[in-house]
Amino acid sequence: MASFNVNAARAQRMEALGKSWSFDLDDDTFELPTELTRATAKALRGLADDDVDGLLKLLMGEKQFARFEQHSVTMQDIAAILNAYGQETGLALGEG
Repeated sequence: MASFNVNAARAQRMEALGKSWSFDLDDDTFELPTELTRATAKALRGLADDDVDGLLKLLMGEKQFARFEQHSVTMQDIAAILNAYGQETGLALGEG
């Protein structure tokens, strides 16, 4: 029996999803990773459940998050972004 090839599975996922997932807000585009490293997952666990800014900053990085903060965004907007992100990448974030 052949062993499971992690690299091949990763390549298939990356081919299907791409390296990043993007969303548009006003005239700006933002990207979130389609896969999370173990370090990112560990950092996410350290955030409080209600730390939306911390979550977004971790996923976007400092530069993108600074741009994101310039937009008028509601919590419903953020929920819609995270919901679409989770559905399209299989990464469910912000859910208890």
